[in-house]
Amino acid sequence: MPVKLDNHDLSRHVIILTGATDGIGKEMARILAGFNPKRLILPARNKEKGNALLEYIKSSNENVNNVEIWEMDLADLQSVKKFANKFIKEVGELHILINNAGLIVQNQLIKTKDNLEVQFQVNHLAPFLLTLLLLDTMKKSVSAELPGKIASTGSEANKLGVIDFDNLNLEKGAYWVPFKTYGNTKLMSVIITKELSRIVQNENITTYSLHPGLIKTNIGHKNNFYLNYFLNILLKISGAESTIEQGAINVLYPVLSLENKETGKYYNEGIEDEPNKVVYDQEITKKLWNVSEQILKDRGMI
Repeated sequence: MPVKLDNHDLSRHVIILTGATDGIGKEMARILAGFNPKRLILPARNKEKGNALLEYIKSSNENVNNVEIWEMDLADLQSVKKFANKFIKEVGELHILINNAGLIVQNQLIKTKDNLEVQFQVNHLAPFLLTLLLLDTMKKSVSAELPGKIASTGSEANKLGVIDFDNLNLEKGAYWVPFKTYGNTKLMSVIITKELSRIVQNENITTYSLHPGLIKTNIGHKNNFYLNYFLNILLKISGAESTIEQGAINVLYPVLSLENKETGKYYNEGIEDEPNKVVYDQEITKKLWNVSEQILKDRGMI
């Protein structure tokens, strides 16, 4: 039975939600705006989509006074750093961070302006950077009475992933196995989220990795038409497709529920589940964290 989301009073919470202009992120933004957050900040790389998002929320809740669109592009690390610095200076408090943005690219190698493979950067490295830059702000903002939440929208594809330190950035070229790179980056996300739970375990901050379910969204917009058409057919045949609204609820339910107080857990459609066993490998975890940090240091981001 699908999980259901109760009404919540978020009037004391400052929230950042990435990937809010499409798919489940758009629905999460609508739902969160309806819970009267103190401030809901929605980063967007496309200004027109950001304005359209505000209109969508307004048509649903008639309240966008506490909703703000800020510019940020996860495919540009400098943009992420600029967003974080502005947020720290102008807002200065943070209670919920939901790293929801992500994308799938099949059988091709696309580089960002930072000369990084786009899925590695958008799905893993940029959210990692954003979290690191905002972590001290969250630590100062939260308390036992008003705990912090850091959530990452994940995928069951993490169970297909591997961590190949010689090919993190597709140095050997793109995989031809469908969803391989995507699964790898989603595994990285789950690993980092679990390690973060250990690091902040005494800071009144809880972390979550969340698979929303099988949902038709715009996540594969960089793929060609025929591949996306094929993937949509498979989704229909599987019979497991969830609505976009239910997918949004599946992500928000563990984060907002008072029942889920354990940190670093992985949730599948709102229910606690086991991720890829690699997540529990401390040697891989430590190395992935350190390698990711070093890539950011080499680019002057931290």
